[in-house]
Amino acid sequence: MAKPQLHNSYHFLLLLLICSCSVHLSKQLQQSQYETLMKIQELLDYPPVLNSFYNSSDLCNIEPTPSLTLVCYEDNLTQLHIVGDRGVHPLPQSFSSGSFFDTLGGLSSLKVLSLVSLRLWGAIPGSIGQLSSLEILNLSSNYFNGPIPVQLSYLKNLQTLILDNNNCSGKVPGWISSLRTLSVLSLKNNSLSGVLPSSLKELETLRVLSLSRNNLSGEVPDLHNLRFLQLLNLADNHFGPDFPNLHNKLITLVLRNNRFQFGLPGELSTYHQLQKLDISLNGFVGPFLPSILSLPSMVYLDIHGNKLTGMLFQNMSCNPELGYVDLSLNLLVGDLPSCLEVGNMNRLVLYSNNCLSNVEQMQHPSNFCHNEALAVKVLPHKENNKKPTAKSVISLSMVGAALGGIAVVGVVLLFVRKVYNKDSMKIPATCRLIMDNVSNVNTLKLLSDAKCISQTMKMGATLPVYRTFTLEELKEATDNFDVSSLIRESSHGQVYRGKLTDGTVVAIKSMKMRKRHSPQMYTRHIEMISKLRHRHLVSALGHCFENCMDDSSVTKIYLIFEFLPNRTLRSYISGQKLTWIQRIMAAIGVVKGVKFLHTGIVPGIFSNHLKITDVILDQDLHVKISTYNLPLLAENKGMGYSEVPYYGMKARPLARTQQDEKSDVYDIGVILLEIILGRPITSQNEVVFARDLLQVSITIDESARKGIVDPSVMNDCSEESLKTMMELCVRCLGNEPRNRPSVEDVLWNLQFAAQVQNVKNNQELV
Repeated sequence: MAKPQLHNSYHFLLLLLICSCSVHLSKQLQQSQYETLMKIQELLDYPPVLNSFYNSSDLCNIEPTPSLTLVCYEDNLTQLHIVGDRGVHPLPQSFSSGSFFDTLGGLSSLKVLSLVSLRLWGAIPGSIGQLSSLEILNLSSNYFNGPIPVQLSYLKNLQTLILDNNNCSGKVPGWISSLRTLSVLSLKNNSLSGVLPSSLKELETLRVLSLSRNNLSGEVPDLHNLRFLQLLNLADNHFGPDFPNLHNKLITLVLRNNRFQFGLPGELSTYHQLQKLDISLNGFVGPFLPSILSLPSMVYLDIHGNKLTGMLFQNMSCNPELGYVDLSLNLLVGDLPSCLEVGNMNRLVLYSNNCLSNVEQMQHPSNFCHNEALAVKVLPHKENNKKPTAKSVISLSMVGAALGGIAVVGVVLLFVRKVYNKDSMKIPATCRLIMDNVSNVNTLKLLSDAKCISQTMKMGATLPVYRTFTLEELKEATDNFDVSSLIRESSHGQVYRGKLTDGTVVAIKSMKMRKRHSPQMYTRHIEMISKLRHRHLVSALGHCFENCMDDSSVTKIYLIFEFLPNRTLRSYISGQKLTWIQRIMAAIGVVKGVKFLHTGIVPGIFSNHLKITDVILDQDLHVKISTYNLPLLAENKGMGYSEVPYYGMKARPLARTQQDEKSDVYDIGVILLEIILGRPITSQNEVVFARDLLQVSITIDESARKGIVDPSVMNDCSEESLKTMMELCVRCLGNEPRNRPSVEDVLWNLQFAAQVQNVKNNQELV
């Protein structure tokens, strides 16, 4: 499924550059260049995409296809485009990238070279500098590693450089500024690190700069002079803390999932050509700029997961073309603007976890946003008014940071000591020994862990603060662990239902741990558990350690979780209780939970082996994942979801490879199958059969698709929404992990399916 036009500006520009090349087909290619192409075919091990070489003596007149295009001018080859399939035709072990590019050097007249998804590997050799006529170079979706070679600086005519989806490492080189005609620089999804060179500001012809999904960090250099820049994508790095200085002619600006802080610059209100703005999952504070909603070109706005404040009013204006808005997980108060109400406009709007009034999506009480805003208030505006010099800014920042750090640490230490001393009076001797050695250190670690605090505030703000419980509290909550409170018991431990003194119902997991490891090892696991707090996860609320009186070699660990009734997504779907749009929104909740497991904490949690019976819905149809992969202790392996929520984590080794990320995408695909078909999928054979059924129906017509969807929603779902869901499901269930979509792409497509479904629902109401 194609994404909206604003997401295609990158590809449109590339096509425009390619088409601008002068083309004149010849009757015959030079013999030396013909032999070079034959050698390239041999080095690539005769891939099927080059089979047409066998059927033509005049390669210049081969009919172009999406996989192969050759363009000649007079008797020289000027463009070579080869697009393979990374997983179908692996290269032989004898392949050498050096030999391959040495051979390409024979095509000295090339202006455009595109070698995509050919499984090319090794370092990009310096011999690429021989192709001095190159204007466009695209080596994306291969396995190139190592630094970007300096010999690329020899290509003085280069206008487009694309190295996406490789394993390139090292820094973005400073010599990149020597490519004075560069219009497109795309290096996304590599392993680049370090800070960006300040020389980027010298690329005055740059139109596209895409560096997402790397390990880049530090301040973004001043790019205000790049007045032709239309697309800037820095997502999924570690940039920050200041908002970058940019020209206001941008069309797409993506800063998602970085470390930006402080306030938004007022100049954003002058970005009249801006169509897409995504600053989500950062640490922005201070006032939100409502004028962004009415920017004349704005169609996509995502600010969720920050600490932006301010009051919204019903009479605020929005751009009529605004199609997607996510304001959730901020500190906004007031009323949702009427122009964003779903019933009035054909758009998808998310705004939960603010303090708005008279709205449907979940909100905090108004005092929550006021208190949180006070807690994160900063002073950059006062400093800006004084306009200090650069040296004074650095000096004041260092002094202020030191004094502020000392003050915060002092307050925290006093608070912790006070609370700890108070609690220690209540703790029985059986629990006190381990808590003396572990819990106090653990609490200090959690309070000083900025990542944990940030994510907790952003994603789990509706939960009580994670804390250490006393054994007396747990006994009181469970009537001294009475059998009437027991939910489940196994050889590994018990799960109890408890009710705290404030009325909160919790699930208490009791586990016996042999003292094979130090208390500090247990603490590391507890620290990770404490960070897993998200609105779409059954989250931990606290823990308690206890020494067993009858066996000094055994320690008990109590983990306290949210309590949810056992109403799984499968039971809702099989019972025909969910509408089509409710099913999509449930899937969105699942994917957001998985996305948090992958990116919301460090290290991420992958290979979660998610099942539809692991997805719990509360009475408001709010989705939470009850079981996910966190190794606590080897003694507790194999304890997973049963007839009731497990309220814990599956014990499997942590894994962080791309393949493990895509295994979670496959599990999401199986859940989508049940959502679409409306019946349980219980075996791998059923998955394969159902996937093939969907694949066939996609290629036929609407009646075929409506014939296999759950009859209870057959007349409810729109054609475009159903087809989007089916296409997404089939992609998630692809046999080759690397061909499955990313979690981010899955979320985008689900939101699109919800958007087009809402359009249909609104039309039916009119």
